[in-house]
Amino acid sequence: MHEYIIFDFDGTLVDSKEAVISAYNQLARKHGFLPMKADMIDELMEMSVLERCKALKFPIYKLPIYAPQLFKYYKEGIRDILFFPGIKETLEELKNRGYKLAVISSNEEENIRDFLNMQGIDYIDDVFCSSSLFGKDKVIKKFLKAFNLKANEVMYVGDEVRDVVACKKTGVKVIWAGWGYEHIEHVKKESPDYMAYEPDDILGIL
Repeated sequence: MHEYIIFDFDGTLVDSKEAVISAYNQLARKHGFLPMKADMIDELMEMSVLERCKALKFPIYKLPIYAPQLFKYYKEGIRDILFFPGIKETLEELKNRGYKLAVISSNEEENIRDFLNMQGIDYIDDVFCSSSLFGKDKVIKKFLKAFNLKANEVMYVGDEVRDVVACKKTGVKVIWAGWGYEHIEHVKKESPDYMAYEPDDILGIL
């Protein structure tokens, strides 16, 4: 049996699209990147992360430099972020079934914990965060080592290609969250172990 169910945060647990866009546009205005306009969003959502950065003329190699500013702007809009419909009920049912719950994200731990506290969620056991957009596999390995877990004792739920890639590198099974931000055609190429189209599907997969 899986001991832990690990969730990505943005795009999996929460619909933070507006907060992310707002934070990015504040950063773009300050540093001269192309802003995200409303009529660009659908097209951008069909692109990979690297393609989005290229389209917006955002130098992804400078993300570690800009990340603290981006998360500061994100934090300003955190009260407007909501769980995706059905997620909270799924988390509660998982907890009732005896699973431990965790979050592994590229967001800041402070942002995630602030959101969970505002929502009155005290049953997510652990939050681990990556300082790198593409370093999630290292955080998963750190998580497994911290709790002396084998890869087959956890399940990861995430919405992006990089979530699937990170899990493949660590041997952890991954459920793709179809309600999130990554286009299905990008995700299919990486062959996630399972595909969930509604949060309730996670219960059936487990």
